[in-house]
Amino acid sequence: MGDVLAHESELLALVKEYLDFAEFEDTLKTFSKECKIKGKLLSKTAGGSLRDSKSLVIQKDLIAAFDSGDQKVFFDLWEEHVPSSIRDGDPLAQKLEFYLHIHFAIYLLKHSVGRPDKEDLDERISYFKTYLETKGAALSQTTEFLPFYALPFVPNPMVHPSFKELFQDSWTPELKLKLEKFLALIFKASNTPKLLTLYKENGQSNKEMSQQLHQQLIEAERRSMTYLKRYNKIQADYHNLIGVTAELVDSLEATVSGKMITPEYLQSVCVRLFSNQMRQSLAHSVDFTRPGTASTMLRASLAPGKLKDVPLLPSLDYEKLKKDLIWGSDRLKAFLLQALRWRLTTSHPGEQRETVLEAYIGNDLLDCHSHGQRSVLQLLHSKSEVVRQYMARLINAFASLAEGRLYLAQTTRVLRMLEERLKEEDEDVVTRENILGALQKFSLRRPLQTAMIRDGLIFWLIDILKDPDCLSDYTLEYSVALLMNLCLRSAGKNMCAKVAGLVLKVLSDLLGHENHEIQPYVNGALYSILSIPSIREEARAMGMEYVLRCFIKEGNAEMVRQIEFIIKQLNSEELQDGVLESDDDEEEDDEEDHDIMEADLDKDELIQPQLGELSGEKLLTTEYLGIMTNTGKMRRKGLAGVQRSADEPLCRPVTPGGHRTGYPV
Repeated sequence: MGDVLAHESELLALVKEYLDFAEFEDTLKTFSKECKIKGKLLSKTAGGSLRDSKSLVIQKDLIAAFDSGDQKVFFDLWEEHVPSSIRDGDPLAQKLEFYLHIHFAIYLLKHSVGRPDKEDLDERISYFKTYLETKGAALSQTTEFLPFYALPFVPNPMVHPSFKELFQDSWTPELKLKLEKFLALIFKASNTPKLLTLYKENGQSNKEMSQQLHQQLIEAERRSMTYLKRYNKIQADYHNLIGVTAELVDSLEATVSGKMITPEYLQSVCVRLFSNQMRQSLAHSVDFTRPGTASTMLRASLAPGKLKDVPLLPSLDYEKLKKDLIWGSDRLKAFLLQALRWRLTTSHPGEQRETVLEAYIGNDLLDCHSHGQRSVLQLLHSKSEVVRQYMARLINAFASLAEGRLYLAQTTRVLRMLEERLKEEDEDVVTRENILGALQKFSLRRPLQTAMIRDGLIFWLIDILKDPDCLSDYTLEYSVALLMNLCLRSAGKNMCAKVAGLVLKVLSDLLGHENHEIQPYVNGALYSILSIPSIREEARAMGMEYVLRCFIKEGNAEMVRQIEFIIKQLNSEELQDGVLESDDDEEEDDEEDHDIMEADLDKDELIQPQLGELSGEKLLTTEYLGIMTNTGKMRRKGLAGVQRSADEPLCRPVTPGGHRTGYPV
């Protein structure tokens, strides 16, 4: 009874408030009269009409501040009148508040005539950055909001693809509509009688708990069924394997006693043994009376297509070929370059391709060692776009093979011609792609890395990577991979240090690019250049760690761990990174030089033969058949090399084709 008396005034006020809200006028009069007769005191409560009027004024002021971009007034009203329990606990309110901060951060960019006031804009961006680092940090794990954490660090968000939707005409009106609905709902809820609120909260809490337990039960049952199916399958496979093993042991014992095993019996065992590796119809169709058939089936199931011999291609008359490549018509040159390339790209990997390449190199097909006024290499500067492109494709095909790179790298002549062509070629995307692809593969060799760094190729790469959306996927991947390979050398890092701010900005923008194939190379480049103290200092000044942490929840676990390594490097105080590639020793690493023949080499052919016109292998073997220009099998370099942890960023030279196919890096 004492507890009731202690809170009697508040309880009576709750009853009175509810009767007033529900418009029980007569009951309310009787209730108030009886309380007065009995001397019961009622707590003072604000009238409903007064509350409604005040709510409308607050809503109007909030909308006005939204429209005028008055950030301070808006958030002062927001924090004063929107209950903290809603602001901090309701997901919809948190999301709305996040977008409202974006609205005010970019308000000047959308509504200023001409260039916005820099001081005001910087103040708004700083306010938004503070919000992201404090209250807004809770949403950094949400994919929807993750890209916006980089907004304060992007110099011109209006042209950045990640923020395109923010600057569409429909974005602000849609956000305003969401705000109006939210405010109407919040202030209506604030007028609800406390008695009703207490009842609903208690009932809702019990209902939510019941629903949560029910959902957990359903999820547990689903997992149980999944595990049961897996268990049954494993158990069935186990019993099948035990049965086959027992039968094979019995068969071995029978052979000791002189009993023969019939082909039919062996076939039935193989059908059971290989049921998950090949079609049973295939097992039924094989002749098991031939010795070694079962082991052949097993090898074929594991490595199909490796059991047949591949013949060598016919020899060619290279003297006549080179003569026509120099003096023939542009159309003939193009068909010859195409046919020679196809010989490399379509030949079977192994002895057939090795023999083709050795014949090309032995006969100096590209005139790499020629000092004459006219040479095949000069086709890179042909007036014909088709000839230039097909020459670039052929060089890229050479560069795709380790021995081909060695042939092209005997002098820096080929490298200089490719660099010159790369900077001049802006009409034909495919030509530039193939020149860039060849240079990227050249960067697997240290002397060529050194030459490219000295020639300032890093600056050219940084310049084109400023606008990655204008590049083809091939150009983007090979540009970033080439940049990474050059940044692995101490000379390359020092070159980057001269334009540290620009390099860091370009690489941080590439972190969020939609082409995920480039991520390992971006990570590798960042990890490498951050070994330079001056670059680390620049990165810290521009908030690089914050940008990295914004992307750390995106992508797979390997990429996340690589970014963690980069952050660790960023916060390091070491003067040297100790990376193997950072020294300037020109000695080659055999394990890095592997073969990568891409399908892109033969994409989008420009020429097609007309009726009666020869092309491809038929052109070569009809018009240029030679005698004994193919020689023995060339020496191959081993691929057993240094491995890296998959967690770490790339720290040895790679090429995109080789990295995707899993060669040692």
